[in-house]
Amino acid sequence: MSSAPSSQQITSLYETTRAAMNEANPDLGGIKTRLSQLKIGIVQITMQNSQVTHDPTFQLLKRSILEMGAEFSIKTGHIAGFERYLAQLESFYFDNKLGLAESKVMYPLIGLNLLRMLSENLIADFHTTLERIDLGQLQSNQFIVHPVKLEQALMEGSYKKVWQARAEVPTPEYLFFMDILMATIRNEVASCVEKSYASLPFSDAKSVLFFNSLDELLKFANEHHWTVSPSEKRITFPSAVDNTRQFQGENIMKQSLLYAQELERIV
Repeated sequence: MSSAPSSQQITSLYETTRAAMNEANPDLGGIKTRLSQLKIGIVQITMQNSQVTHDPTFQLLKRSILEMGAEFSIKTGHIAGFERYLAQLESFYFDNKLGLAESKVMYPLIGLNLLRMLSENLIADFHTTLERIDLGQLQSNQFIVHPVKLEQALMEGSYKKVWQARAEVPTPEYLFFMDILMATIRNEVASCVEKSYASLPFSDAKSVLFFNSLDELLKFANEHHWTVSPSEKRITFPSAVDNTRQFQGENIMKQSLLYAQELERIV
């Protein structure tokens, strides 16, 4: 069995990996390999000397490696990896028995994890996490306030507020989970639209589905096998409804979605 690397070696590898992460065009493959080496090294050191679990310097290094791993997971779109890193970071963020100084990326990462839970409809986990966060941070920390407001908007069925919140993210990394959440919302809205209307003009469909461009709408329509009429500038939905009702504005659609949301919550 090979000997464990020293803490100095792990620190040096961490620093070079962090520098690589901060490059304009990072070598993601190389970073992934280094992260694996760092995680293995941490485990080897811990197995060789269990006392390092009480060493603040070593634990600070371990926390930094886990945080870098979480950031890398977001950068590469690896949701399961991000979830695993945050699960390991919970003891540092919420217990912190060694009294480590608060991490600068603690609340950005917790906020991202809250967004992940919303995007996966893990509402119980979302509220459990909120209960572990200081009340002051819940009310004032921008990284926490953002997902809290999102959850409130979702419970109200106010999808427009969710869409507007995309332009108010506290950091660009939040857009990763925001886009996943919006994709889920679009599918829910699309399901309601199909059941409620025989057809919609391009302009109304683009608005109610929260698209910025016509190209995005048409791509979405093709994916859902809707009939597109460029000459009439209208989308027709497959429907068993005989009577054709024209779209009467956003207020009616919002009311329909609110009813659907309430029914889902009751069931």
